[in-house]
Amino acid sequence: MEKTYIEDRLFSQVDFTTEVFTKADYENCSFINCHFSNLDLSKINFSDCTFTGCNLSLAKLGRTAFKDCTFTDCKLLGLHFDDCHEFLFSVHFDNCHLNLSSFYKRKLKKTNFKDCSLHEVDFAETDLTEAVFNNCDFSRASFNNTVLEKADLRTSYNYSIDPEINRIRKAKFSLPAVIGLLDKYDLAIE
Repeated sequence: MEKTYIEDRLFSQVDFTTEVFTKADYENCSFINCHFSNLDLSKINFSDCTFTGCNLSLAKLGRTAFKDCTFTDCKLLGLHFDDCHEFLFSVHFDNCHLNLSSFYKRKLKKTNFKDCSLHEVDFAETDLTEAVFNNCDFSRASFNNTVLEKADLRTSYNYSIDPEINRIRKAKFSLPAVIGLLDKYDLAIE
């Protein structure tokens, strides 16, 4: 069976939970205010696609490919990006809610996160080398054997990162949020 190929299309205000979503390869497509929550997006390829104001919460991402995709003003709760196809995986997030999502063992070198809510996100064993986190909230996010070398967290907050079990060489932090590097010591800092 030959796979459908869809390119240069605009999908606006489509509720794919009630309308048919074609399993296909999507290239250079724009999805605006579309609803994908709880949808099975497994084995779908998205290349150079933009998602604006979309809800993809709890969508299944088994072997889904996101190649140079941008998410803006999207609700992406509980997504397992660790289930995505690893080849050429490249995403950028602007003003997105990624709470309870997982990037376990994902390579996210030079990825941009701007104005994102990252509550309880799993970054264990994730490669975030040179990633930029601009004004992101990391409340209860987990970092374990995470590579944060040269990452920029200067404008982000609420992170708790143990420098003994994560690689943070040349990462950029600012005061007072840098105190999140000392959380495990349960210090009283005044």
